Amino acid sequence: MHIFGFLSWIWPFLLLITPIVFFHELGHFSVARLFGVRIEMFSIGFGPEIFGWTDKKGTRWKISWLPLGGYVKFFGDMDASSKPDQEKIDRASPADSAVMFQKKPLYQRALIVAAGPFANFVLAVVVFAGLFMAMGNAITPAVVDKVTPGSPAAAAGILPGDSIRAIDGKPVTGFDDVLKMVTLDTGDPLAITLQRKTASLVVHATPRLTAVKDRFGNKYNQALLGIQVLNPKNPQIIYPGPIQAVGQAFGQVGYIVKTVLNYRMQLMRGQADASQLAGPVGIVKMSHDIASIGLIALVSLAALISVSIGLVNLFPIPVLDGGHLLYYACEAVLGRPLSAKAQDIGFRLGLAFMLGLMIFATWNDLVRLNLF
Repeated sequence: MHIFGFLSWIWPFLLLITPIVFFHELGHFSVARLFGVRIEMFSIGFGPEIFGWTDKKGTRWKISWLPLGGYVKFFGDMDASSKPDQEKIDRASPADSAVMFQKKPLYQRALIVAAGPFANFVLAVVVFAGLFMAMGNAITPAVVDKVTPGSPAAAAGILPGDSIRAIDGKPVTGFDDVLKMVTLDTGDPLAITLQRKTASLVVHATPRLTAVKDRFGNKYNQALLGIQVLNPKNPQIIYPGPIQAVGQAFGQVGYIVKTVLNYRMQLMRGQADASQLAGPVGIVKMSHDIASIGLIALVSLAALISVSIGLVNLFPIPVLDGGHLLYYACEAVLGRPLSAKAQDIGFRLGLAFMLGLMIFATWNDLVRLNLF
């Protein structure tokens, strides 16, 4: 692959991931500064520094070679994983203790840690709201055009021409609502309210995981009813105002959160395909594919990934923000921090788990690319 071909793959990924990482770390940074914590380093990426500068308060801002995340290193941290430097903590002077992260009250430490994922959610809400106001929402009527033979919809008696009005009592305004409700189904039958000519009736159908292929040839499993709707040539486009757009953005973020959590729960139950887990290589390919559609599509993907990163960081795994919050919860219950040995074991186990997960996800990526 020549240099221009390589850049055509890497620039969409950098354009996608850099703002997400920056806002995540900015969340930590801003709340830490608010509470008077000394910040030694703000890094986008890991590894050796490419370039950087030091601000008036002594914080080193830098861009590093490995663009797979970032970190804020507080005074009192040993390294990029925020592992406490116990020796530095034990010999801290009163002046150092006043600006040391580990010496701050429990609630301040918890807020600093939670601020990173929170910033990811805020970023996604702002982006989605902006897109909704700028691009509008195209409404595709939920009127059935075709029913796949042998599908859950066919078994339930859904017919072409039926209009879907509600699912499990929740009103349906367009086909997007149907897709979202079906995708979030956990294997239970759905009560589908139909309008058939002048009659209203309720049928029950259980979505079925079906192998599908997107426009880029990527294969994945999706819960489907087995219906198609007729796309209008001139769809109705609704442009929401700022308040409506923010409300819709919160709804979109909530939908992404539910989708991610459903998939994780299904993985734990053995009901989902683990080969769909994507790693860094998969995200590079995804960003390249989406960038071929246009910048708006890439911005929308960035908002989606920002939500996913914010949520995953809240999982109670040491080395992630959620792991630190778990330690703080234990400290709140016990009335004292966990021992240095217990925290160290947790960090090691968490790091091993995350590295193993990344290796597994990267293997999935390479298999999908037919490199193995």
